[in-house]
Amino acid sequence: MRISYNKLWKMLIDKEMQKRDLQEKAGISSASIAKLGKGANITTDVLLKVCEAMDCNLEDIMETKKD
Repeated sequence: MRISYNKLWKMLIDKEMQKRDLQEKAGISSASIAKLGKGANITTDVLLKVCEAMDCNLEDIMETKKD
C-alpha cells in the first residue's frame, strides 16, 4: 500500500491555490512540498501544518491506495 495526496492537490485546485501558496500558508519547506508531490514519506508534523492551513482533517488530504 502507498499514500496518495491527490485529495490535497484537488483541494488546492478547488481553492484556486498553488503549491507555493500552501507552502507559505502552512509554513513548510519546498522539500516537504516536493515529498508530497512524489507521495514520499513525510512527518505527521508537516501533515498537521497542512491540515491547519487548509482547515481540514488528515482524511481530507490523503488516502491509501493498493500498489
